[in-house]
Amino acid sequence: MKGLQVLVTGATGLVGEAVVFRLLLDKRYTPVAAVRATTRLSGLCRIVPFDLELPTGMPELRGIDVIVHCAARVHVMNEKGADGLAAFRKINVEGTVRLARRAAECGVKRFIFISSIKVNGEGTPRNKTFKATDLPAPVDAYGISKREAEDALRQVCEETGMELVVIRPPLVYGPGVKANFLSMVRWLDRGIPLPLGAIDNRRSLVAIGNLTDLVLTCIDHPAAAGEIFLVSDGEDLSTTQLLRRTALALGKSARLVPVPAGLLQAAASMVGKSGIAERLCGNLQVDIQRTCELLGWRPPINTEKALRQTVEHYRDETR
Repeated sequence: MKGLQVLVTGATGLVGEAVVFRLLLDKRYTPVAAVRATTRLSGLCRIVPFDLELPTGMPELRGIDVIVHCAARVHVMNEKGADGLAAFRKINVEGTVRLARRAAECGVKRFIFISSIKVNGEGTPRNKTFKATDLPAPVDAYGISKREAEDALRQVCEETGMELVVIRPPLVYGPGVKANFLSMVRWLDRGIPLPLGAIDNRRSLVAIGNLTDLVLTCIDHPAAAGEIFLVSDGEDLSTTQLLRRTALALGKSARLVPVPAGLLQAAASMVGKSGIAERLCGNLQVDIQRTCELLGWRPPINTEKALRQTVEHYRDETR
């Protein structure tokens, strides 16, 4: 007997692919992967073509019960101004609304939107946390587009009766992670000295296994409808702690030079990299208490295990 038909967009990305693999392991669900490129999911589940950018690129949605919308135009470094925001809006807002309206027309019951903590803002004061009930305060084009998409989805769902669930993750890491987190793993593996041995900040992260577990919880949990959920591993780390724990997972010693955070930020500002310095030295903490209480959910994977899984995948890929 087939379970709920769950369509996952962006199924070639880190989050979307991980959600599909989790769905494949659960007999309650039948995953459908919506992609615009080739995928290693071929042969494992039904694949449907989908391009969020094209008005004609909508997937077939007849028979779909739930959509997990992971596809997006992701954060692009150094892109500024109205043109950058327009590009994000075209995909993250207009494309998402187009998908949601089509979903409602086809009888989809619930739309789970993978948003971003950037809707809340870029950082928190020390010992303060972002909450799902905070007023949105996005700063960059990506965060603004995600906030606008949330607002537009809420309107579509109010008009049509389709249920909306919003999840705002911070930095996602785990097997297959790319970008800055992968660079960090490579630097530690190669023993490159890093001037990050004296950073006393706090940042929330979420392992891909914890995020996908929350997504599956939200697929049919009655308390999830209409809610915004923040998610993390439940343990906040300083940049220095994260580097040391990742090095430990690699079986290496982290070569960290204790340069004061203020000096790092000043140097970064001089070369136009203040944003990177803020992510390395600043605080960004999220409060997941409401998520846990409403859903009876807890992050199933601790940080040490998640970092080991990340490193093991990195080792396999570099052999």
